[in-house]
Amino acid sequence: MTAALEDLKERLRRFAAARDWERFHTPKNLSMALTAEAAELVAHFQWLKEGEAVATAALPEIEQELADVLIYLVRLADRLDVDLLDAVERKMAINAQRFPPAPTPDP
Repeated sequence: MTAALEDLKERLRRFAAARDWERFHTPKNLSMALTAEAAELVAHFQWLKEGEAVATAALPEIEQELADVLIYLVRLADRLDVDLLDAVERKMAINAQRFPPAPTPDP
């Protein structure tokens, strides 16, 4: 795990422990919270037309929702003892097999 991600995981552990939240941070609860935060993120894009950009004024709120999603994802992975970067590498290898690059068109 990269130092930044490891640091974030440790900071989130300490934050939760200092508030006695460990008992609430079960995989079930964290996955539900992650889903709720992802839904809040999606709400910002829900009614945009294809190609329409999100309003600049909404970017700070979107940033907050992205942060919430990452926080819950890192916390869930920590509670399940999953190394997120290793999991991503394995998943990318699977995806590379499932979805090979498009052939290059002949000139």
